[in-house]
Amino acid sequence: MTTTLDIKIQGRDYRVACTPEEAGSLQAAAELLDARMGEIAKATKSTGERLAVMTALNLAHELDAARRSPATAGKPIDAEETRGRIKAIEARLDEALAPQDQLF
Repeated sequence: MTTTLDIKIQGRDYRVACTPEEAGSLQAAAELLDARMGEIAKATKSTGERLAVMTALNLAHELDAARRSPATAGKPIDAEETRGRIKAIEARLDEALAPQDQLF
């Protein structure tokens, strides 16, 4: 099943199709892209297609570097494993912060 997601990048609205499970991740990716494009636009005074290509190149370079890092030892990044680790961290944080709720 697909749904549509409205995102905004560099002041322009886009509607993209995705599964409901992907919506949060895709929104986060759009926010990252928008922020990066803003940084690069400010630093280089680039706009339009050139800005998009420069941003894509920078993000691809960072992804490649992450894949080659000793921590990943050349293996691809496992998105499901990463999501699981994030959920485990969130659960530990919730558990640690639960006593704080009683203070208020």
